[in-house]
Amino acid sequence: MSRTTGTWNTKGMWAAGVVLAAVVGLTSYVALSGNGGGSDTGGKGSARPSVSASASPGPTYTVPSDWTEPNRWAALPRGAKTDKYGSQVSFPHTTEGAVAAIVAAQSTDIEGDKTTLTEQLRVYHSYIAAGDHSDKALKAVEQKAKQSDTELHQQMGSGSGESAFPPGAYLRTTVVGYKIIKQSADEVGVWLLSRVAQKDGETEKEEVTLTRSVAGLRWEDSDWKLSVEATLAAQQQTDGQPEPAGAAPGDAKFNAAGWTAIRAAS
Repeated sequence: MSRTTGTWNTKGMWAAGVVLAAVVGLTSYVALSGNGGGSDTGGKGSARPSVSASASPGPTYTVPSDWTEPNRWAALPRGAKTDKYGSQVSFPHTTEGAVAAIVAAQSTDIEGDKTTLTEQLRVYHSYIAAGDHSDKALKAVEQKAKQSDTELHQQMGSGSGESAFPPGAYLRTTVVGYKIIKQSADEVGVWLLSRVAQKDGETEKEEVTLTRSVAGLRWEDSDWKLSVEATLAAQQQTDGQPEPAGAAPGDAKFNAAGWTAIRAAS
């Protein structure tokens, strides 16, 4: 049922997964280019928008000659509140609200003294369904996050005992597209297309990988929460079906796969 591909041991890939992966190994992760092989270093790739980019080119922006405008754009809503962990919460009770919640949970930024551990604990407390909380689950999250921090320090050339990553180093995950698998008033299953960017220092080259994942959310206590049961249901819905092509916005294959691109929320 699970199609996890060992992403916790792949360079930079922990960031592509929501915390459910650490808890139960449910969510499906497929690297579209391994170990930084998909470096975003020019051409159409370097011009593709992220979640924080505007939907249309600015005055000084030159559209690549081979750019294909996405057929579908979504301006996802923001959460109405920020919780004590610094996460956006209280999303609208709509399909777009559910997608906005998982985009917020999936989008992470590790740099300076912000670690995998602090980010994964934030996601766990802010976005995981109450029924999936347990001492065992929390311990699993902490162990996986600490392991990832150790590996990142090694990759970035800093000691494993260091509290901060080197200047200019970062690991960022940005959701650039989504595709609805199933939806109802209180449950949504969705494919996510994410961009994972890693830079090991100020003078190092940024390496980029695209990943796809499946997640399920349920409406719980007046908000959308990531749910093990809903994720299983979404995965079952995709059984026997081809995965959508892993192509970023600006690539004609992005449209052919049925992805919806994400505009920055206003």
